[in-house]
Amino acid sequence: MNNPVISSLVPVVLLIAIGFMAGRVGWIRAEATKDLSNLVFMVLTPALLFRTMSTVHVEQLDFKPVAVYFVGALLLFGAMLAWQGLTRRATVLALAATFSNTLAIGTPLVALAYGEAGLVTLFTLISVHALVLLTVATVVLELVVAREGAALGTGDKRQMMRTVLGAVRNGIMHPVPLPIIVGLLFAQTGLLIPAVLERPLLLLGNAFGPLALVLVGVTLTHVRVGEQLKGALGLSLAKNLVFPALVAALGWMLGLSGLPLTVMIVTASLPIGANVFMFSQRYEVAQDLVTASMAVSTALGVVTISLVMALVDWV
Repeated sequence: MNNPVISSLVPVVLLIAIGFMAGRVGWIRAEATKDLSNLVFMVLTPALLFRTMSTVHVEQLDFKPVAVYFVGALLLFGAMLAWQGLTRRATVLALAATFSNTLAIGTPLVALAYGEAGLVTLFTLISVHALVLLTVATVVLELVVAREGAALGTGDKRQMMRTVLGAVRNGIMHPVPLPIIVGLLFAQTGLLIPAVLERPLLLLGNAFGPLALVLVGVTLTHVRVGEQLKGALGLSLAKNLVFPALVAALGWMLGLSGLPLTVMIVTASLPIGANVFMFSQRYEVAQDLVTASMAVSTALGVVTISLVMALVDWV
């Protein structure tokens, strides 16, 4: 258990397994999953993000690895569209290949493996992760929808613009990036959180990791892979292995190294994030495949994340 890869991954896997078993035997029912999700993302998440970033000064942040991450994501996104064509389905699958589960799985994993310094790097990415990738996906999807509407004589450019602006607004006014931004602004004042408030924030933040991972396991009990296995496996391998390999190659080509790049590579290897499913629902495409892919990429993550972390440590 002295190996950092094993010591950080085993607790993650065990907590997901506990959630899976609790869901299977009915200790946590499907109806309760939404309430648990709200607790995690509306209460525990802001507490953790704000407290972590409330002592970080902007000059301490390293944006180069974050930029490399997004360059890699956009290259893979574009490659997926070039391969499958500019359609709703191709766009949603391209988003699935590039959108990581940075919060529920990434945050506890990075905290265990790389500590507070790793979390600062991760939260720097998270502050703009959804804003960048979901806005890009929204623009592409709305262009596709507009093209389909034009072909049918029902296109509405104003509706497309409203949707894109809504995606930008939601990417900022959200319980994930907003507390990061507020925490950073607070840190620049030089003030400290009063002890009477800091202690509850610490306790709430500490509860985030275990509960989020248990929730991932519970969610997996409601997924049926079935006939989508082949497609889900291919998409999961692109997300879990191709994406981190691309980020690593770009980073090393630009001469980057150290903890910030390591965190970006490991983050790229994380399973597919839940926001992709919301996009597949909104645009009514590939819903079964996306759901199956989220489950398969999470299950494969036990092996693929271990491999990526071991290779990064070795190199």
